[in-house]
Amino acid sequence: MKINQSIAISENGFVFNPITGDSFTLNNTGIQILTMLKSGKTIDDIKEVIAEEYDVDDLVLERYLQDFFSDLKLNSLITEG
Repeated sequence: MKINQSIAISENGFVFNPITGDSFTLNNTGIQILTMLKSGKTIDDIKEVIAEEYDVDDLVLERYLQDFFSDLKLNSLITEG
């Protein structure tokens, strides 16, 4: 997955897509995931970091990430590839 490099992410969770003009607010975990994507981390890297930081079942984490990435794609914040 690749994040659109023009996406602006603030420390307080505000995300702005200058291409569409859309803005979003994320929680701390969402910010962390987008920041990792923007820095070039893979999905496996992200899973590993989140699993280490939070006490979460692997299946729950997988489902959360699938839903989150689906929302990011739907809102043109990331692309596959």
